[in-house]
Amino acid sequence: MEDRLLELLESVLGSSKKTSGDNYAFYSPFVDHYKPKLEINIRINSKANNPWHCWISDEKGRSIKTLFKKLRVSKHTWDEYNSIFSKVNRYRSEYDSADIVEQVELPKEFTPLYKLSNSYKRKHALNYLLGRGIRPEDIVKYNIGFCDEGEYRDKIIIPSYDERGKLNFFVGRSFYQTQYKHKNPKVSKDIVGFELLINWDTPLVLCEGAFDAIAIRRNAIPLFGKSIQSELEKKIIGNSVKKLYIVLDSDAIKNAIRLAKKFMSYGIQTHLVDLGDEDPSDMGYDKVNKLIYNTPPLDLRRLVEYELFRV
Repeated sequence: MEDRLLELLESVLGSSKKTSGDNYAFYSPFVDHYKPKLEINIRINSKANNPWHCWISDEKGRSIKTLFKKLRVSKHTWDEYNSIFSKVNRYRSEYDSADIVEQVELPKEFTPLYKLSNSYKRKHALNYLLGRGIRPEDIVKYNIGFCDEGEYRDKIIIPSYDERGKLNFFVGRSFYQTQYKHKNPKVSKDIVGFELLINWDTPLVLCEGAFDAIAIRRNAIPLFGKSIQSELEKKIIGNSVKKLYIVLDSDAIKNAIRLAKKFMSYGIQTHLVDLGDEDPSDMGYDKVNKLIYNTPPLDLRRLVEYELFRV
């Protein structure tokens, strides 16, 4: 089905060049430029959500339908477009399976830490968080809780919610010294961490973990690892983010450089923050944000220096 949509787009816009993931670049009908600068995501889904953006004219939209309206395409083109998406909606075929998110539920033993109780484990959990610089207002903002029994016994639970307020992931971290510190649900990480709290119109900060994002505070998205997943990448491009900071640990410098290259290729002002041998959750809010604020945007020379001397 994606092949059919790509063929339709090429019949309107001419030949294309694959950039990354499900994105393809075309020569823009909005501006005369020697490079293909109109980027379109062609992933088929029942919502017909296919973000597109001309990086020269800044024309953009969330669906191919809006693009075709601007271009005043022929009735034949509209018929083909409607045929493609009507089949997706009617049959909910395998192309729509990517939209089906695994059900994530908090452990039944989960108790929010802002709820008062006489549990000694609650006191230990709170002491652990306070020792890591987590404030009471952070506990409320992120709905941080704990489990004193069950599969996630003696673990802090930090939930993540999508833009609609639906749980899409959570992390578990022991608040006692133990061999197995971390335990997360066995579900896909192809989500946007803390999406409910994100403002796409202001600079983004990409970091590794939930504790890092909470420590940074300023519009920070945890990757829950060292690499970016497709859903987050699509949201960044689809929302036309203008500026972002990459704040990964020093052992992930190769990953950080790959991320920087990717987003610089989209025309996003990208800052690669050098943490040295520390991580944001250990540095604390003041130190890490001073470092973020003082990090200049990457250019080709700086990027080459990183590749030559840091990798």
